[in-house]
Amino acid sequence: MADPYPSPAFFNPYAVAIDHEVAIALLADMHVRKAIERGEFDDLPGSGKPLPMPDRYDPDWWLKNLVKRERLVVLPPSIELRREDAALDERLDEIWVEDDVRHEVEEFNRRVLRGRYQAPAGPPLVTMPRDVDQTVAAWAQRRAARAAEARAAAAVETGEKKPPRRRRFRRWRR
Repeated sequence: MADPYPSPAFFNPYAVAIDHEVAIALLADMHVRKAIERGEFDDLPGSGKPLPMPDRYDPDWWLKNLVKRERLVVLPPSIELRREDAALDERLDEIWVEDDVRHEVEEFNRRVLRGRYQAPAGPPLVTMPRDVDQTVAAWAQRRAARAAEARAAAAVETGEKKPPRRRRFRRWRR
């Protein structure tokens, strides 16, 4: 009687259809196995130690680990706007063009107004919108002061250096 299953010699690997996802998974598995054979995973930090798992089930364990690992800070909008308000002048000082400064202050004011019209999700919002013209004028004064300091520092630096002495060569008469 004939064998119902053909021998492996009759197997044609090209007769089986493999989609892209399976092919990528097979290639990744092959690369991992070769790396294990070469010993590239032998000296990894934490090898042989148990994984840090919580005692009870927490559905957001991965999110909490991400926040801890990446040192992300998630604050209520009112606290975030206070922090932005405190750092706004420093951020504006890095900008060179007045139109960009105006745009940045207007965006800050939009975020403050949006926060005022939302229900509070934490402490109350005490940050006030900034006057655009006053903020731009203060930015221009700080910029002028920095330029004056830089000119004064350059003048002091050039004053400390003595100009090179000129040598005068005279022809010796014989």
